[in-house]
Amino acid sequence: MRKLKLQMQMTIDGFVAGPNGEQDWVWLSPPDPIGFQKIVELAETSDTLLMGRKMAREFIDHWENVADNLPDNPTNALAKLIVDMRKIAFSKTETDITGRNLEVENGDLVSRVEALKKESGKDILVYGGADFVSSLIDKDLIDEYYIIVNPVAIGKGLPVFNGRKVLKLESSLALNSGKVLNKYLPVKENQ
Repeated sequence: MRKLKLQMQMTIDGFVAGPNGEQDWVWLSPPDPIGFQKIVELAETSDTLLMGRKMAREFIDHWENVADNLPDNPTNALAKLIVDMRKIAFSKTETDITGRNLEVENGDLVSRVEALKKESGKDILVYGGADFVSSLIDKDLIDEYYIIVNPVAIGKGLPVFNGRKVLKLESSLALNSGKVLNKYLPVKENQ
């Protein structure tokens, strides 16, 4: 069975974006080649990328532009992986969003994700957005959490955890940038 892996940047005070979706704080630390390589390696383990409708347009436009027009950009290798991946945007309102290898899913989130996990292939990756990820977490659909904790607090913003969630730290990698990449696995509280 395929795993659903979440990879997200998070502030030290637990937000994945500012109150209006700002993520400028992600770029306050200098780029870290080891951290970037870990992000690429995680993407290489997956062949499907899930996202919420709200982030789809900007995300797809950004990565297609990097892949097509910026061959010298340090993120070009990741951009090509993302563009070539099967992408599914979940939406309750949109039925068509343009993008390479992109499908729009309007059905039930739980049944669709559970069906995707049963398909053959590599694992499934999700980067965001905040509301979409919150829904996946609330419905216990995430199998592995890769949280990149940034050494910055923003005071208020968008969380992805809306309630209690017990996680087990599987590994932790401190990066020269000051960021920390933590891998967590969900824990059933009744165990």
